[in-house]
Amino acid sequence: MTALHSLARGPSIEFDQVSLTLGRTTILDNVSFKVQPGTLHALVGPNGGGKSSLIKTLLGQMPHQGQLSLQWPGEPGVIGYVPQALEFDRGLPMTVDDFMAAMCQRRPAFLGLSRHYAAAIGEALERVGMQDKRKRRMGALSGGERQRVLLAQGLIPAPQLLVLDEPMSALDEAGIQVFERLLGDWRQAGITLLWIEHDLEAVGRLADRVTGLHRRVLFDAHPQQALTPERLLTLFSTHPRSADVVSGSVA
Repeated sequence: MTALHSLARGPSIEFDQVSLTLGRTTILDNVSFKVQPGTLHALVGPNGGGKSSLIKTLLGQMPHQGQLSLQWPGEPGVIGYVPQALEFDRGLPMTVDDFMAAMCQRRPAFLGLSRHYAAAIGEALERVGMQDKRKRRMGALSGGERQRVLLAQGLIPAPQLLVLDEPMSALDEAGIQVFERLLGDWRQAGITLLWIEHDLEAVGRLADRVTGLHRRVLFDAHPQQALTPERLLTLFSTHPRSADVVSGSVA
């Protein structure tokens, strides 16, 4: 890990007793863990366990109690976000280029790509294997192809912190290979990656560290210590046992 940290361009992230209550429902309960700079940190847990809510607190989209801090190696950098899915009217005559223009530039998309972003958009689409479908309507793309476009928009501008919300969920095998290649590129560049993922095999193979979240932190450890049958059973059970039984950092 030392080599990764020494090359890190991304920040560390510290969640310190972060809580979130909506009405009478506790969404997050005193969540505390730290993401090391320049590492791939996975967040796993059941649906409704608070993973996406925690991400929204990080992105400033939800109120919370407790402290959440980012420590940048220099000046604050760019935070990128790749959502799980794209909700839009598939009947809209919006091409891939139109979508990328709308997401990446201030100039109205109907005026076309600005010269400032054209090269970067072309490079991003090429990296995800969508360069030859730039003129296709977004509504005509498969779910996996749309997910690749979402990955491409997460590359512009180049982020130092990238938040990924189940990016593999709609990808086919070829798309998964593209995504894993991007992960390697991002890690080599020293980007901090916070990755929500349900594919535990991929998490065990690719992540530097894993946090299990079911309203509260049930474990925070390296994958080989985190993804044991006992811990996963506790994480995905309807009524998790006391966090004292399975939580705590493991070196």
